[in-house]
Amino acid sequence: MSSRMKPAEGAMTLAEMKEFASFSAATQRYIRRSLDIGLDRDDALERWSRDVVEAASIRAQARIYDRLPDLRAIIPDDSGLDAIEPFMAPLITVSAFDLGQGRLTTFSAYRFLYERLVGAEVRPWLPAAFCAAAALPHLHPDLRRKLLQSISEAAATAAGWSGRQPAFFPAWVEKVDANALPN
Repeated sequence: MSSRMKPAEGAMTLAEMKEFASFSAATQRYIRRSLDIGLDRDDALERWSRDVVEAASIRAQARIYDRLPDLRAIIPDDSGLDAIEPFMAPLITVSAFDLGQGRLTTFSAYRFLYERLVGAEVRPWLPAAFCAAAALPHLHPDLRRKLLQSISEAAATAAGWSGRQPAFFPAWVEKVDANALPN
């Protein structure tokens, strides 16, 4: 049985890699930066800041992402209204920050990042959090329109969600001098 699962896992990892490759370079960079911050990988400020404005953005993102451990701990098991309020409010706030940065311009990029930041268990809550954050007035109307139009009817009305954890977590890759590679 386990030998049958390995090719499927490899195929899913490849599908995740292809999805990541379909994002713009700016979106890919933002996802890698966000994962470094949200998963406490390396020194995100040293690695990702190119100027003082980006350094300030990374510091702000780190403060917002301080909520992620609590979010991971309180993902609701059901859709009871009393269980979702303490979870959805901070999820929408963190989502609003990320969407406001202008680098996650589609639901698929948002979903890709949040499945990795929070975990597979967050999938049922992502369409609602995305739509709520994308509709907030701090975003330019053109960006709001683009974001809200990017979520498919299938994603918004899914009857169920996979519980499989993501396998591909994009990370920083150092540039290699092509002349230094062996022939």
